[in-house]
Amino acid sequence: QQRQKPMRFVKSVGLGIKTPAAAIEASFVDKKCPFTGNVSIRGRILKGLVISTKMKRTIIVRRDYLHYITKYRRFEKRHTNIAVHCSPAFPLK
Repeated sequence: QQRQKPMRFVKSVGLGIKTPAAAIEASFVDKKCPFTGNVSIRGRILKGLVISTKMKRTIIVRRDYLHYITKYRRFEKRHTNIAVHCSPAFPLK
């Protein structure tokens, strides 16, 4: 007899984001994962460059943006680093 795996709780987060195969097949437990945990995606979806992956399940994302200076009528480049939770469903290098 073959032993079947127990059913894994996985949900679709919507917004055109597909559930990764790693979230469906893997056996990790992460309560902050939007696919297998108890959080919902809300607010803005931000884009940035991954700077650091040294922490466990946390990455640092750099966001570059332009800030307008009224006096000189020009833009200046600025950036901010944001700490972001990274689910084990996404492979890190």
